[in-house]
Amino acid sequence: MGQDLRNYTPDDEAFWASTGKAIANRNLWISIPSLLCGFAVWLYWGIITVQMINLGYPFETSQLFTLTAIAGLSGATLRIPATFFIRIAGGRNTIFFTTALLMIPAAGTGLALQNPDTPLWQYQILALLSGIGGGNFAASMSNISFFFPKKIQGYSLGMNAGLGNFGVTTMQIVIPLVMTFALFGGESQTLVNTSGTLIGRIPAGTETFIQNAGFVWLLALIPLAFLGWFGMNNIRDEHVSPNIPNPIGAFSIIGFMYAIGLAAAAFGLWLMLPAAVGGSGLGVSKWFVLPIVIVLTVVALKLIPGQVGQNLTRQYKIFGNKHTWAMTIIYVMTFGSFIGYSAAMGLTIKVVFGFQHIMVDGVLTHDTANPNGPSALMFAWMGPFIGALIRPLGGVWADKAGGAKVTQIISIIMVLCAVALAYILQQAYASATPEEYFIPFLLLFLVLFAATGIGNGSTFRTIAVAFNKEQAGPVLGWTSAVAAYGAFLIPQIFGEQLRAGSPELALYGFAVFYTVCIVINWWFYLRRNAYIQNP
Repeated sequence: MGQDLRNYTPDDEAFWASTGKAIANRNLWISIPSLLCGFAVWLYWGIITVQMINLGYPFETSQLFTLTAIAGLSGATLRIPATFFIRIAGGRNTIFFTTALLMIPAAGTGLALQNPDTPLWQYQILALLSGIGGGNFAASMSNISFFFPKKIQGYSLGMNAGLGNFGVTTMQIVIPLVMTFALFGGESQTLVNTSGTLIGRIPAGTETFIQNAGFVWLLALIPLAFLGWFGMNNIRDEHVSPNIPNPIGAFSIIGFMYAIGLAAAAFGLWLMLPAAVGGSGLGVSKWFVLPIVIVLTVVALKLIPGQVGQNLTRQYKIFGNKHTWAMTIIYVMTFGSFIGYSAAMGLTIKVVFGFQHIMVDGVLTHDTANPNGPSALMFAWMGPFIGALIRPLGGVWADKAGGAKVTQIISIIMVLCAVALAYILQQAYASATPEEYFIPFLLLFLVLFAATGIGNGSTFRTIAVAFNKEQAGPVLGWTSAVAAYGAFLIPQIFGEQLRAGSPELALYGFAVFYTVCIVINWWFYLRRNAYIQNP
């Protein structure tokens, strides 16, 4: 355990049965909870901001939406350098160090939340750093892809991603519960508005310990860092990680590459955000900001001198493969939707169903609390739970039926759900009793989440078959990096359309994009003369 591996050949059936399977499963079962904590720390702002509203923190809703957007942009951008960590630094070194780094935003968030007067800029820095948890996904998926044979890549990657994505659900269940008691001591704060947990509503006037939302993850991160160091392996074969430096050197490279990603994300956020929340005030469109951030990150990484730059040159060959771009778009549909809806669902429930939408002097207003509105904290966990739970099943189904075929089926379902949800949101956001529309809203979102989960599993299978062993890992990382911008874009799009009074336009736009993905998937993988038939 913990030693570096050479001549690791999982596609050799004799080797797999005698040696490889045990090694692969051990690495997988350490990787999964580490990834789970990464998702939890990355996306916990969607729950924390809801509770900040309930506690009467002195921030506007639009300011709180920026925290989820900052974390989303940071986490997606950090996946770009993380895509290439395994070949440069080794799997064991990478998973240990990136898991340990999560302790910084977790502890910092807990400390900041102890004081209601903590300024917004401190939360923004912590949201930026929490993106480390999002970045870790690309490295984790790339790493696990090297341990398992091609014939079960759908299963293995589906398990790693699916159970790892349970971090979203785990966070949405754990945080509301641990805030109800003094788990780590400290001063309590008093609810101004009714809150909620999985087991029931908590009335206004109740004492709560919001700082536990950050501190609680240290209970898992500390032992997981030890498990990663002593239980995982670096694979030193030519197609995986042939020239790994010593651990300190590996940690330095990872830290430097993450610093480049953070700087690029911070610059993009500065261009986009208004001056009132620390931005430039230029109001540069997010559709311009994202390409700028991606290009800056990719180019800056390539400029790193020496062996790292040479290594990246070899890995950058994935950008010359047309399947890289096809699968990037398709993966945005599946994982981008999953992670974006996960980030936006809590606040969307709060804003759409937690308030009455009534006419005042001929103007539709949205600031009257709805006494019959559902608690966002009681329901926001359900969609991510189903999407994560069903992901391994999507991988197994794709291993048997073919990834592209499964992707095509769920894409059609996603289009239908998005159109139906658009209509429901339009009705709810113009109603004085929006709770009447909550059940169909919730059911449709659950079906949509299930479709994204199955599609995640099927795309893993397609990537594993369409690319050779050396390229499959980086492609998994790259596609997940671009798709993760959904955690930034979808909350932003929902926030903008809610402010404009037309949330249904967001869903109609997503339905159009899903339709485009159906055409791409058919053209590349399902038509009679497809480049690769149903991988």
